[in-house]
Amino acid sequence: QVTLVESGGGLVQAGGSLRLSCAASGRTFSAADMAWFRQAPGKEREFVAAISRSGTITYYADSVKGRFTISRDNAKNTMYLQMNNLKPEDTAVYYCSARLKWYPIQDARYDYWGQGTQVTSSS
Repeated sequence: QVTLVESGGGLVQAGGSLRLSCAASGRTFSAADMAWFRQAPGKEREFVAAISRSGTITYYADSVKGRFTISRDNAKNTMYLQMNNLKPEDTAVYYCSARLKWYPIQDARYDYWGQGTQVTSSS
């Protein structure tokens, strides 16, 4: 079982930066692939970025590639999403997710979810 808690969301002007954190409970964090998803009002939830359990493999949605960086610190049971050059279209609730079963990094199936944190980028 994995419990996830996101933090770091907020309001920022377009072009600004934010760093999201996802704190995980339990001793299984280092055995879990992790990812960020987001959901804008009136839209379906979409994949943002993923990182392998060791942290050596990352994968990004085309819409955030070159602007967002996913990372993790297994000693702190924490995952991060550094978001630079934010755009109004990045406005959404951002969710942290985890899975213990192995899938290819591009696979979007995840089993555990946080409660979400709001990110708003104003123009």
